[in-house]
Amino acid sequence: MGLASMGLESIIASSSCSYTTNWSLRRPLHHQYHLLSAFAFPLLPCSRKCNLKLKKSVSERIDWKVSCSLLKVEDDINDEACELVNGVELSVGEGVDSINAYLFKAVKNNNGAGILLLSDVFGFEDSSTRDFAYRVACNGYNVLVPDLFRGDPWAKDRPKTMFEGWIVKHNPQRIAKDISASAKWMLDEFMAAGISKKLGIIGLCFGGGRVIDVLARDQGACFGTGVSFYGTRMDPLLASSIRVPVLFISGDNDPLCAVTDLLNIEKGIGRGSKVVVFQGRGHGFAHRPESPEEDLDAEQAFMIMRNWLYDTLVVSK
Repeated sequence: MGLASMGLESIIASSSCSYTTNWSLRRPLHHQYHLLSAFAFPLLPCSRKCNLKLKKSVSERIDWKVSCSLLKVEDDINDEACELVNGVELSVGEGVDSINAYLFKAVKNNNGAGILLLSDVFGFEDSSTRDFAYRVACNGYNVLVPDLFRGDPWAKDRPKTMFEGWIVKHNPQRIAKDISASAKWMLDEFMAAGISKKLGIIGLCFGGGRVIDVLARDQGACFGTGVSFYGTRMDPLLASSIRVPVLFISGDNDPLCAVTDLLNIEKGIGRGSKVVVFQGRGHGFAHRPESPEEDLDAEQAFMIMRNWLYDTLVVSK
């Protein structure tokens, strides 16, 4: 059941789905891709979703090939094999304004929808972010993950006292420009492939906060929906400028993303937006689970997001 059929009030979510696969793509592939070749394959309509079950070994060829099982929107599992997913690194833009990005694309059951995924502070090459993007693509999407930090992401071994000094080096206007360039690149590729659809946008942590900034500027022109996972540094005053529904997913034990702030932003946006709160969960649980209990909630959060994207991006034209 999609979120569109749920009530307008905030949801206190409890885990009801098993998540037994600990999967990781530890060898990011680096390859320059010609822009117009990104969507050169035929994009096929798809009415089914899939849940990624990664094998322990991953092909090290340029085209990643991972099998998964189909999962319907109603969560009924079908044993039929799911689409393959290709991944490739590319450059967006030209000259000094170009940025690196990674594109994941569903090959067989591609639903023709594009997703711009904004990373957390650990950047677009981080394995947890790429794992998450890969899984979104396995559900039929074309997912672009841009390098928001121009080769200088936050490092886990840096002292926390250095964080503010690091983040101020990354100018918000420059990041906004890079996000706009990435969105334009995707739209141009879709146009070249004969597809006219709005994009979806997903953000994790720092990227989740930027979802609000992007949608407020966009005014519904390029993006048809948004998903913000425990967004940070969000400006509630921008909510009234957003013209599309947004799904917010967070934990009630997250010091970086207060539930009250999310509820205020949701109210300011309206338009069927939702806040889903997981009890006892802290920051980053959905894409960086650190316990079996967080694995369960991470899986539930992913399924909620998956159904939201289907309802607001694939079904809604």
